[in-house]
Amino acid sequence: MSLNRKDCRDIWNAFMCEGAIFTGHDIPFCPTTALAPPMDIVTWDEAKYIYKHQLFNSRRDCQYMAYVCFYTDDYKFDGPKGIWNKPYEALKIIKHFAGAITPDFSTYQDFPEPIKINNTYKMRTFGYWLGKNGIPVINNVRWGTPETWSYCFNGIPQNSMVAIGTVGGSPRLLENRPRFEAGLAEMDKRLHPHTIVIYGSSNYPCFDKLKESGINIISYPSKTALAYERRFRDV
Repeated sequence: MSLNRKDCRDIWNAFMCEGAIFTGHDIPFCPTTALAPPMDIVTWDEAKYIYKHQLFNSRRDCQYMAYVCFYTDDYKFDGPKGIWNKPYEALKIIKHFAGAITPDFSTYQDFPEPIKINNTYKMRTFGYWLGKNGIPVINNVRWGTPETWSYCFNGIPQNSMVAIGTVGGSPRLLENRPRFEAGLAEMDKRLHPHTIVIYGSSNYPCFDKLKESGINIISYPSKTALAYERRFRDV
């Protein structure tokens, strides 16, 4: 997109893609810039709280040794004041953390296909831009039904570390599990990741199979799961 015309405004965040290599469906290639798995993972809401709390205590140079993830409802990180429309505000917060997992913009089965492709584009674009700004990045992988396989893995390096969230409906819900397992197998076939970072439970047979094939599976319990564990432990 040309921005040279007078009064032309970049409402599509084309600046984020400057210098990018584009893959199928014009999805930018997002290098994995993280050198090691995270020590911990926090959600975007938690990251904002930590950031504001530390600033309130005048610790403007604080660093929190956790990666920021976006495995939560889209409205909590997207929208008029979200990370896509206010990227520099988001970067100001993320810079205080060890790194980021690229955003999990939703690609639900009942979404129109153009929206699912666009949300995949936004995942890679935002991750590529974070990497350009010195943030260690791990690519989030999200797929839907088989028709999404033609683009949902685009822009992610092969033989790298990737991330998956299991805190939503897949694979927890039995009716969603076959679709999740099929997509996971396709991801392995296309990307050959050496490490899979999981936010949520990895206690499913599909992950056991990947472990047996030599893939390093590292899971991080969600804060909701940890709260339930504490509740039952204290009973």
